[in-house]
Amino acid sequence: MQNVHLKERLRGGETVIGTFSGIPSPSLVEAIGYSGIDFVVIDAEHGPVEMQTAENIVRAAEITGMAPIIRVPGNESHLILRALDIGAHGVQIPHVSTKEEAKLASEYSKYHPQGKRGLSPFTRAGKYGSAAENHTYRNNENVLVVVNIEGVEGIQDLNEIVTIPEIDVVFIGPYDLSQSLGIPGEVEDPEVIKLIKDNVKIIKNNGKSCGSFARDKMYLEILVDCGVQYITYMVDSSMILQSYKNLKKLFERLSINK
Repeated sequence: MQNVHLKERLRGGETVIGTFSGIPSPSLVEAIGYSGIDFVVIDAEHGPVEMQTAENIVRAAEITGMAPIIRVPGNESHLILRALDIGAHGVQIPHVSTKEEAKLASEYSKYHPQGKRGLSPFTRAGKYGSAAENHTYRNNENVLVVVNIEGVEGIQDLNEIVTIPEIDVVFIGPYDLSQSLGIPGEVEDPEVIKLIKDNVKIIKNNGKSCGSFARDKMYLEILVDCGVQYITYMVDSSMILQSYKNLKKLFERLSINK
């Protein structure tokens, strides 16, 4: 694992900015990394990425100093294990709703004595056996564990979820949260925003960082203002689409005025 310090920066109270990568392209992620943003979340839940490609995306992110996190498809030991074994600096686990689910997520992410992650030092994370002596300690110290709270049930059990010591970030997903409130997609609804704002303090008061997703500049301002530290801004495909839409509008305006 490269020393990108994302976990230390969050512990120090810094706010960090990242994005979701849904396009399985190491070259694209490398280009994103040169923007200077702090981390990328490789989306293996909603995206089509295969593990071999994900490993190369992790490498591409590290080249630029950007921390690679993998959002796994579910809270299962083999999914978390494979993501960490290829060298991801952390895992983001979706749809965690209870303390028991949060405890499992942390145990799957950590070696003994903190958890029960399967051990092989002969992986990329273990530097292919060359760092076997301190592999378990180093990974337990450095791996970032992010749990996604994406529904009302998770919000209701938040006071219990934040007691799990190995969890670093509690990420409130606004889209699934809006769906659980019966207003799917309406992430700017006052009830959604209020739930995020009201729970930031609970998360931070328990020594965790709060995370969430910003779909535009206005939402980014809301998250920064209410103290969210781990912010994912948009998705690579949507940002590319918006850039080309803006180009098309500019071209049409220039053509009309010619």
